[in-house]
Amino acid sequence: MDLSPPAAPQQVWVTYLELREAPARAASRSGPERLCLEEMTGADYLDLYRRVGEPLRWDTRLKMPGGELESLLAGGSLHIYVLRAGEVDGGSRPGPALGFCEFERQAFPEIELKHFGLVPEAQGRGLGPWLLSTALCGEWAAGAKRIWLHTDTWDHPAALPVYRRAGFKVYDARYQAAEGL
Repeated sequence: MDLSPPAAPQQVWVTYLELREAPARAASRSGPERLCLEEMTGADYLDLYRRVGEPLRWDTRLKMPGGELESLLAGGSLHIYVLRAGEVDGGSRPGPALGFCEFERQAFPEIELKHFGLVPEAQGRGLGPWLLSTALCGEWAAGAKRIWLHTDTWDHPAALPVYRRAGFKVYDARYQAAEGL
């Protein structure tokens, strides 16, 4: 019989941020990358989620039963902006996904930015701030009054500065159990 105390849940520092005024207009880009609001299949979503989130320990969507994820994706409460590497086959189909910005809109006009990030090979080229800014402007134009998010110590080191440059302000910060973030 093991009499040792149960392990304490792993704690991470979580910072909560919000945007309560219109974001600055997104800068235009001259590169081949394209950004669109997309409806995704479960398989395509999970592929992109893994490629972006694996280095950051994302797992909440991976733990969802397949039917629940498909219902969420088809339910209309998510807006997913997908960053793609231009077009292929002479423009007949979109290029591969490089990142995404996902908004949960169940409490509209209050919106939660659920997931945001780029695949590792797309990082460091200024695409993240452009994706975030463009997606925020799209949500604000659709009637958002407040967009909030949380970031934690496992996120990319540039996450918090990128959010602050986009206009988000901290409204809470605390240690929390890592499970379920």
